[in-house]
Amino acid sequence: MIYPNSLADLIDCFKKLPGIGEKTAERLALSIIDFKKDDVDFFANSLVNCREKLQRCSICGHITDKEKCDICSDERRDSKTICVLEDFKSVFAFEKVGNYHGVYHVLNGLISPIDGINPEDINIASLIKRIEGKSGIELIIALKSTVEGEATSLYLQRILEDKGVTISRLSYGIPMGTEIDYLDEMTLDRALEDRKVIS
Repeated sequence: MIYPNSLADLIDCFKKLPGIGEKTAERLALSIIDFKKDDVDFFANSLVNCREKLQRCSICGHITDKEKCDICSDERRDSKTICVLEDFKSVFAFEKVGNYHGVYHVLNGLISPIDGINPEDINIASLIKRIEGKSGIELIIALKSTVEGEATSLYLQRILEDKGVTISRLSYGIPMGTEIDYLDEMTLDRALEDRKVIS
């Protein structure tokens, strides 16, 4: 079936989202037609605002619409326990669990020389600056169990070994190759509780 150009464009936009195929994109686009104008305007503005207002937190690299994210701004959080994550989606996964009261550091990538991603290409320098000169810091490495995740974990261990930092990592009960943000809350909670000190 041939759709009007504006509807076809909307279908193409939905197809760009992960996990959305042709049929689902058509269903979503067709449902928008029945939205009230206020709802459509809110939908469109939300998309624009996400694109234009979200930025990286100046401290941890998580996404925020302020200079400092709400987690870094929260004085009730344990700033000496820093959970190192690959991306901001993993922060949301941990926050849904609700049992972690430390802070985060988002690398925004993993070391992967084969893909041309080196340590200086991800958010490691600011992590070193963040812990330099501080005592009693525990770093929880919560990266996926892949070659890239392991390479990044080993690199962090190596450069931080003389910084007086306790380094632990999530329990190996997490299946190999699993994305952190796809784990169910109970698995993630248990992995966090059963973390192992590695240096």
